[in-house]
Amino acid sequence: MASSVIFKDPNLLAEFNKHARIKHFAAGDVLMYAGDKIVYVPIVMKGSIRVLRVNEDDREVFLYHIHPGQTCAMSLNCCRANQISMIKAVAEDDTEVYMIPAELVDEWFKFKEWKEFVNNTYTIRYAELMNVIDLIAFSNMDAQLLHYLQQRAQAINTKALHITHQQIADELHTHREAVSRLLRQMEQKGLVKLGRNVIELID
Repeated sequence: MASSVIFKDPNLLAEFNKHARIKHFAAGDVLMYAGDKIVYVPIVMKGSIRVLRVNEDDREVFLYHIHPGQTCAMSLNCCRANQISMIKAVAEDDTEVYMIPAELVDEWFKFKEWKEFVNNTYTIRYAELMNVIDLIAFSNMDAQLLHYLQQRAQAINTKALHITHQQIADELHTHREAVSRLLRQMEQKGLVKLGRNVIELID
């Protein structure tokens, strides 16, 4: 199994291969909604997952991507605290994940390699969340928009994003008109090229 790419401890691998289940998701599939009970924690092996924070009014804010070899810190934290999901997770493209039963997250802390994996996940996600907070608190919307587009493009290894201005506005918690205006300004600066529901990033 591809778990050997992440873990080397034979005892942890034996547990992983015994309990992990492979699941495939097509681009756009929702793996988890805010409010769901967390039964499994995903480890991405192929593709990527986009993680969004959702409030009580179903307003969404983009947080980060989960790439191959990574898992979701929010899911880890919620299942360890026996809380429902606070995020929405969406497959960015065709994605393959290993689903780890939530009850094993704490049990596997007896394995040093698993403990390091979880702690590294928290460290990486904390840094990413701080970056998002900095962008929201200290940057103009154009910087937030460019960061969002770059992250989406990197997640699917492409320069051309097939996405509407309304979808962007929803995930950046702003108005479509503001997104359209900023994209036109970015096009004038040579940062992007706009088409019908297509945004191409220019190096």
